[in-house]
Amino acid sequence: MTFKRILPLAALCATSLVADEGLWLFNQFPKEQVVRKYGFQVTDEFLNHLRLSSVRLGASASFVSPNGLIFTNHHVASGCIQRVSSKENNYMRDGFYAARQEDEIPCPGSSANVLLRVEEVTRQVTGSIHAQPGSAEANQQRLAAIAKIEKDCSSPSGNRCDVVTLYSGALYHLYEYKKYTDVRLVMAPEEGIAFFGGDPDNFTYPRYDLDITFMRAYENGKPVNSPHYLKWSREGVKDGELAFVSGHPGSTNRFITYATMEYMRDTQYPLSLRYLGAIIKSLKAYGAVSDENKRVARGVLFGAENSFKAQSFEFKGLKDPNLFAEKARREKALRDAILKNAKAVTETGGAFEQIAKAYGAWAPMAGESYAFERGPMFSTLFGIARTVVRMPVEKAKPNGERLREFTDAALPGVELGLYAKSPVTDSLETVILTNYFRFVEKELGADNPVLKAMLNGRTPEKAADYYVGGTKLKDIEERRRLASSVEAVNASKDTMLELARILDGPGREMRKKNENTIEATVTPNAAKIARARFMVFGATEYPDATGTLRLSFGPVKSYKNAEGQPVSWTTDFSGMYRHATGQDPYKLPDAYLKAKEQLNPSTSLNFVSTSDIIGGNSGSPTVNTKGEVIGIIFDSNIEAMPNRFVYDEVMGRAVHVSAQGIIESLDKVYKAGRVLEELGFKK
Repeated sequence: MTFKRILPLAALCATSLVADEGLWLFNQFPKEQVVRKYGFQVTDEFLNHLRLSSVRLGASASFVSPNGLIFTNHHVASGCIQRVSSKENNYMRDGFYAARQEDEIPCPGSSANVLLRVEEVTRQVTGSIHAQPGSAEANQQRLAAIAKIEKDCSSPSGNRCDVVTLYSGALYHLYEYKKYTDVRLVMAPEEGIAFFGGDPDNFTYPRYDLDITFMRAYENGKPVNSPHYLKWSREGVKDGELAFVSGHPGSTNRFITYATMEYMRDTQYPLSLRYLGAIIKSLKAYGAVSDENKRVARGVLFGAENSFKAQSFEFKGLKDPNLFAEKARREKALRDAILKNAKAVTETGGAFEQIAKAYGAWAPMAGESYAFERGPMFSTLFGIARTVVRMPVEKAKPNGERLREFTDAALPGVELGLYAKSPVTDSLETVILTNYFRFVEKELGADNPVLKAMLNGRTPEKAADYYVGGTKLKDIEERRRLASSVEAVNASKDTMLELARILDGPGREMRKKNENTIEATVTPNAAKIARARFMVFGATEYPDATGTLRLSFGPVKSYKNAEGQPVSWTTDFSGMYRHATGQDPYKLPDAYLKAKEQLNPSTSLNFVSTSDIIGGNSGSPTVNTKGEVIGIIFDSNIEAMPNRFVYDEVMGRAVHVSAQGIIESLDKVYKAGRVLEELGFKK
């Protein structure tokens, strides 16, 4: 894949008037740009209604009824679906529909958040920093200020409050959310149609998936009154119409420095891909043993495969010399413009060089950080153990000195997850830990002292058996007892706590080195570059994604693929049946085989638009200019993968499930009259 659109940095603002690039803040949305290009006036009323209808649910979601009905992706809700499933009731395989309100199933550990307000707090954060810029002390003062602002916001109301770093630290905004911790499952289709085509079709187009789920938020045991909700379009999506996507894009790297991009290409991506590749291989072997193994591993395998495929194509983009050539040109254009502005020169100083030096120093330590501070990713038991070990230690510290995840503002969310009832399968945990020990051995060597302490003379397989076999952390009350006392944690003979204690010191050490090497240097220097960019080009650009609410837009639009072949803007049910082979992952659920004659074959099922999205946008509602639901984001095509670094709308597309296909399926396949009525359709 090559990048054909090469533009100098000085043209970025002008470019944004032509392309549909931008993960825009709701309080800085480019209304004039939309008017000029599409003739549609985006009003404050439109923005506020869309913001208050949008939901943060791990990734993205929205309210679609006045009774707290939440609309999101099947793969976003899969954690809940997996947790409430069992060997007897496999809702991932068979789907789920609550015909009555009392049949809706609580999702343990799930929470839904709605953004109530945004406040700029840049002065409060930067004004609290008195130490030498770039020092570890200055970084600690910054973190302490953020923790205080969040606590002052959350304490009176109980709302969730997050200080968000924007423009690499040039701005700080406080986001206050209304939080709902009682979320229940209403309707989910079979995984066979939600993820039709499986991993081979993931990040491709054309697609034929019903990747949707309906949930409901409750408060005090009753459905939430949600006055702001998105109405469903009666006509559905149309070719060429302007679409808006409201969601929570996780992260982009469009405004990082050339040196940062080199570090990602040479160190970060290869390390992550090696771990993901190894765990995928282990999970597939485990799932091949039995149907039950396949069921319990499905959620972890999907997450690993999804990350691996996305990162693989992002990495492919990073290795494209054209991408680096464009990055070099953009950075040179910026630096040349800075040299012509005395204030910008003073502001920037040696920021580019300091960032390059920091990543050069950090790269040799990245492997140890990945191994010890991340620990065995995907292990539910280890995640619980690490939280139990660290929570009482951190709670004893002043709020401003704690690890970020244990500040007063963050603790309610941590405790919600820690004390939620979740199924744990010992054999799966053993496979995950075995893979982790092998990974550490391969990356750091068999003589690494931390690995030796973890194995203690055992093989990776025997060590995994030992740690999983001797833990009681599946018991929620045992977690509560231990997490309330440092003494109880230290005295415990629980084997998973033993592993967490072994990794705690090395993990904290690597985290502190990262804070002192990367955070303390990169954050202030990247902020200097951002402020200099404002000085020479104006503050008209959107910031990189931060996992917080953004709005993007673009038309529903066909394209030509890399071979020059036209690709339609939509797929339909007739194409889905042609795509089916009867063998996984192209095997349709029985319900679709039975309903074939009832379904309208030409009904739109999936469609594409030029809307700017990234991971985290999954579940984002797609609305028309009336603010009505015309679809939901669930993927992007392969051509859009390098959009993490450079947005391109020539072939890159966001992939949506169509509103028409959803209604057609709810009506004729699932007979989900209760949901249809709530969406405004008669039974």
